[in-house]
Amino acid sequence: MREMRRGRLQDREDEMERKGGWEIWEEQTKRQAIEFCDGYKNFLSENKTERRFVKGILDIASSNVKPLSEFKKLKAGDTFYCTNKGKVLLLGKIGTAPLIQGCRFIVSHIDSPRLDIKTDPLYEDEDICFLKTYYYGGIKKYQWLTIPLAMYGTIVFKDGTKKEIVVGEKEGEPVFNITDLLPHLGKDQEKKTIGEGFPGESLNVIIGSIPQEGKEKEKVKANILKILKDNYGIEESDLISSEVQFVPAGRMRDAGFDRSMLLGYGQDDKVCAYTSMKAFFDVDKPTYSTFCMMVDQEEIGSRGATSAQSEFFRFVMDEVIEKAGLSTVNFRTIIQNSKAISADVDTVLDPNYKEVYDPKNTARLGCGVVLTKITGGKGKGGSIEPSAEYIAYIRAIFDKNKVLWQPGEIGKIEQGGGGTIATYIARYNIDTVDCGTGVLSMHAPYELTSKADVYSTYLAYRAFYSAER
Repeated sequence: MREMRRGRLQDREDEMERKGGWEIWEEQTKRQAIEFCDGYKNFLSENKTERRFVKGILDIASSNVKPLSEFKKLKAGDTFYCTNKGKVLLLGKIGTAPLIQGCRFIVSHIDSPRLDIKTDPLYEDEDICFLKTYYYGGIKKYQWLTIPLAMYGTIVFKDGTKKEIVVGEKEGEPVFNITDLLPHLGKDQEKKTIGEGFPGESLNVIIGSIPQEGKEKEKVKANILKILKDNYGIEESDLISSEVQFVPAGRMRDAGFDRSMLLGYGQDDKVCAYTSMKAFFDVDKPTYSTFCMMVDQEEIGSRGATSAQSEFFRFVMDEVIEKAGLSTVNFRTIIQNSKAISADVDTVLDPNYKEVYDPKNTARLGCGVVLTKITGGKGKGGSIEPSAEYIAYIRAIFDKNKVLWQPGEIGKIEQGGGGTIATYIARYNIDTVDCGTGVLSMHAPYELTSKADVYSTYLAYRAFYSAER
């Protein structure tokens, strides 16, 4: 058999053995990984929502990239971007090879599980004011109880003006909370399933308890409305045309005595978005034109105008093709000559729950970026099943560039499963494979990653963008 070591396979006679980055990397590589993850940690701490993530990237990249609309013609080296409704970002860079020879795409998603307020959310009960919420994406509802929550809001008024609000992230600001039942009264709750014991309709966020003087009914609600009006100019009816999200408050933190890991909100899938963005800008003169696309709504099925199924991708590519001096009839040829990575996270084996994994086919924490051949569930249901030829192509690139990588899958065949946006890329007849960072406690308010895996993901994406064939 062979040993997975430093991104290349070496002959062994006994077993397929994974080696972690901290074990085999030189000191310089370890320092580079830690420094890279410091930047990642700070960026995610400041950019927890789709809108802020897109804006955050454009803020730091403003000197290196221009809107596609500002280009009349595109030539090698030109770097551009397009956005879609403030929640989708596509970065592009024209390579030295003719566009007709194909492109290199890395596509991730920047939405994460959270709580969104309902259309008519504000109410008072027993002199406490609440906001009713929907949960967004697949969550374990009990994990969101009693933790400090921050509020991110985009309020759009009837005249079209917007108000951006963030409350709960800065020192001294208030946070918000959802209560839980005390164990002393939990006898009946304990007899229920997790789904029954924690109903979605109970995910109501407490936002105040002081009554307004002079009011006879809903006095606490009246006081909250006064605060919203005085501080932000918001009326209750303005909440109808708003996007208000509650996410875990606080910054991403180093985890472990050795600081080898990162604990924070939204790493699924912002870790892949951030690493692909950094790789995109760090490959200055690619052979093939490179594209880094970040989409919305993956966690709720990719059905809207800002999702991977939107025609936005096709519209942008048509414009790129025309400005590169070709006809849009060449779209088919260009796309079929292209290659793509669906940049999404995968699980790693959790020793506390070994029974749900196939140990032989599950990635390990700290052993590198995860190359996921099969997604979906119940066998290969929902998988894009990339070809053996394309898997070999990706392996060769990673090994040539000494990328620390490992194969993986989400769990036992009939234990569950999960899908990605890969299917919406592959439908264009683009060779596509899932490849991303391994995550523990996926979809929890605070997810755990290894710094070695985060940095390996960046190196993998950089190698993909740099490939000359």
